[in-house]
This record gives sequence, C-alpha cells and structure tokens, in this order.
Amino acid sequence: MLTSEIHLIIGFFIFVTIMLLLDLGVLNKSPHKISNKEAIIWSMVWILIAMLFGGIIYIYLGGQKTSEYMTAYLIEKALSIDNLFVFILIFNFFAIPEKYQHKVLFWGIIGAIFMRALFIFIGVELINLTYLPEFTLFGKSIHLNFILFIFGFFLIYAGIKSAIGEDNEEVDYSNNFAIRLVKRFMSVTDKFNNGKFFSIENGKRVATPLFVSVMVIEASDLMFAVDSIPAIFTVSTDPFILYTSNIFAILGLRSLYFLLANMIGVFHYLKYGIAFILTFIGVKMVIADFYKIESDISLIVVALTLAISVITSLVFKKNITDIQ
Repeated sequence: MLTSEIHLIIGFFIFVTIMLLLDLGVLNKSPHKISNKEAIIWSMVWILIAMLFGGIIYIYLGGQKTSEYMTAYLIEKALSIDNLFVFILIFNFFAIPEKYQHKVLFWGIIGAIFMRALFIFIGVELINLTYLPEFTLFGKSIHLNFILFIFGFFLIYAGIKSAIGEDNEEVDYSNNFAIRLVKRFMSVTDKFNNGKFFSIENGKRVATPLFVSVMVIEASDLMFAVDSIPAIFTVSTDPFILYTSNIFAILGLRSLYFLLANMIGVFHYLKYGIAFILTFIGVKMVIADFYKIESDISLIVVALTLAISVITSLVFKKNITDIQ
C-alpha cells in the first residue's frame, strides 16, 4: 500500500507540473480574454482529470480511499466558489483587464498549491497531537480531538454567518494587509506595463497592479483555507488524499472563474448551498466522536446540496432579477 501511494504521489506531481507548464508556456503564452467556450472546455477537462485520478486511487488504494478523495474534492470545490466571487471583486477594484486575469489567477493558484501543502501537513500533525485522554460517556468510549471539536463550531458559525450575511458588491482593498506589505518594501505604479508584474520608473523598480492583485488573491486564499482545510479533515486525515483532492479542486478554479464571471447574476442560491455545506460539515465534526457520518453519506449530501442550489437558481432566476 505504501509503495502504491509513493508511486501515485510521484505521478501526481509530475502530471501537475507538466499541465502547469503547458498552461502558461503554450496554451496561454499570449494574453487574451477567456471566452465562455474555452472556460467550459477547461472546466470539464479539469473535472475529468480529477475523476480519472479518483479511478486510479480506486485501483491502487481501494474504495474507502476513493470515497474520501471524492468527498474532499467536492467539498473543496464547493467552498472554493466563495473564493471566485472574491476574485471578481479584486479584479474590479484593481481594474485588471480581462486579458491579464488568467495570468494573475495562474500565479495565485501556484502560491495556493504551496500554502495548502503547509496547511494540510501541519494540520494533520496538529490533530494527532491534540487528542484528549479517552473517557466513557453513556457507556461509550470517547476519544475527543480538541482542535477538530473547536473547528466544528467555527464552521457552524461560518455557515450561519454566510447564510444571513449581506453580499458586498463593493470592497475597499486599499488597506488590505497584502497591499500594505508590498508598499512597505517597494513602490507601486498604476500602469500595467504590458502585463508584467514589475517595471522601471525613474530608474526605480516598481510593482504593477498585476503583482499587487496576486498578493491580495494569495491573502484571500489564506483566509478561505481557514474554512476549507478544517472541513476536509472530517473526511480523512491522510495527507495524500487531502492534498491531491485539494489541488485538483483549485486547479480548475481559473476556468470556473471565467465562466462564473460571465454568469454572476445567475446562481443566486449558491451561497445558501455553500452555507449549508459549511454547517453540515461543522456538525459532522462536532459529533464525530459520538456519531460518525460516513464519507459516502457526506458525498451524497454535498452533491445534492450543490445540485439543488444550482437548479433552484436557474428555475427562479427571473424572480430574483425582478427583485434586484
């Protein structure tokens, strides 16, 4: 089993590296606006690749690991939709031309790949170190994990807040931590310099809005990881399963972003579906030591919630448009 997992890890990193080099160096070498057709095709390609990798996991590691992988993938994919709405706000705030947005998202996701690895591997070790002494309750042996228990209540709170919170159409990112950090070490220009991250003005190296927006996207992903990473710990504590599912989910975000950006007025009920998923996962995490909800059940709940949210949005879109 260990040898199979090592082979899968090596294959995973080789494949992802090749796809990223192909993406930036060949398919998107010249900046251009991503059309709906291109966004749909690449969204389907990344979903298909993730499913095929799930099939490989089934062959080498069995059905249980496959179920964990698919559930973690779907949870991360669902929770990442909130991140996409934030990307739209960031691009609008910095007035990033559409032809440069793919480049910004590409490097933003490169940073996310490394940050997610750090979160997941540290998280697994932290969980292993925070089990409370075993005790008996109502005749049942309980081995409570302090961190997961706290994270569970945090996700319930995040889900409720997401459901009742108002959508912010305009956000001022001028005081964002990432921007303050960039300005502390270098000057910033408002010129895009043909899509470059840096330029020279008056003999001085300055950062363009593209570089600043990448930093803000990295900061926003760091905040979203606080929700999504604890959520997938309810599915598995296997770093390989968690990391591969997480990365395949976020690799398809760029294409999904351009599709969503062009159809942002359609999926109004998605936020409620995502809020329910957060709350469900939080409850699952809190009661894990008292009643275990299997990965297969979680997979069905998450999939049905997303499907119902999308279908409801499409069916009632005229009513919502009238209200707005």
